[in-house]
Amino acid sequence: MVLKMDIKQPFTILAVDDHLMNLKLIEKSLSKEGYRVLCAPDGPKARELAITELPDLILLDIQMPGEDGFAVIRFLKDNPATASIPVIFLTGVSEVHSKLKGFDLGAVDYITKPFHNLEVIARVRIHLKLSIATNSLIAEQAHKLRQVAEAQESMLPLPEHYPDARFGVYYRALEEAGGDFYDILEISDQITGYFVADFSGHDIKTSYMTASVKALLAQNCTPVYSPAESMKMINDVLVEILPDGKYLTAVYARLNRGTRKLTLINAGHPPVVHVPLKGEPVLLSSDGDVLGMFKDAQFGITRIDVSPGDRIFMFSDGLVESAENNITWATGAKRFLADFTSVSTFSIEDVPMKLMEKLFGTQEVPEDDIVVLCVEV
Repeated sequence: MVLKMDIKQPFTILAVDDHLMNLKLIEKSLSKEGYRVLCAPDGPKARELAITELPDLILLDIQMPGEDGFAVIRFLKDNPATASIPVIFLTGVSEVHSKLKGFDLGAVDYITKPFHNLEVIARVRIHLKLSIATNSLIAEQAHKLRQVAEAQESMLPLPEHYPDARFGVYYRALEEAGGDFYDILEISDQITGYFVADFSGHDIKTSYMTASVKALLAQNCTPVYSPAESMKMINDVLVEILPDGKYLTAVYARLNRGTRKLTLINAGHPPVVHVPLKGEPVLLSSDGDVLGMFKDAQFGITRIDVSPGDRIFMFSDGLVESAENNITWATGAKRFLADFTSVSTFSIEDVPMKLMEKLFGTQEVPEDDIVVLCVEV
């Protein structure tokens, strides 16, 4: 029986120099140390090899005819595929200005000509070690942030968990620690609360604050308190615990299916769209202060009668804003009113995704977190 063993691929070094003798010396010395060495005699060839081979490190001569080393490193650092590759400049002993310029452009080190083979080997080795350590740290941080994102999403309720709440949802976090979130609150057999919010910023603190807000919602959204009282108590706590500069916009809807009354509390958030089973869509907008910023915050309050089959759309600003087209949520929501009606034939679970397809089609979705929560009476 033949055992197959994984063979580690050697590190690849790209050496760029217009002097053939220098390339031969570098290739010979590094190859003996187990590196795979690629050679380029000029800038265009260096760029081509950098893109196709993605070397682990580049030794780059500054002074070359035509395209010099500065032009090459600018290209490398402007290209996402090659931007993180460490570059060591090969430079003349008296070129202090060139050395400084190289560092400004992103070089990690320089080797002075004429160079010694052992120095080349030593500098290549140390910068590969640093690159490995940096990449390992990045991978570890990315892994931790993915865990945060997974934990955050696990806290978001799904329609199958709350069948009586009759809702559908679309959720997309732009970054690992999303700023948008939503919650469903079973206040009583007949009363359900729906909460959509958008934290300022998208850092790791946000994910931890999401859990805090969910706990506050569970504690304060009860039959004992009116929706406005619930938001007031939550705001008072958030003012005390949120870091400086942190706040959230939010809209809280409390639907009483027994009385068929809907109460909306708006805290600086985009408006809600009411699509009656029979009738034209209505934009429910009211001004209110954001949560967590002011101790004496005032919130917008809207109360409407609803009927079976009516649908309520709650969403974050990423759905209707467009920086490219200078559209704010105030104008965007009104502009897209007809689109909310156009998806009314779909099941409540499918409506949020169908709305996304209707608004954006094959176009690129806006670079922002997005929550779309649709509730059916």
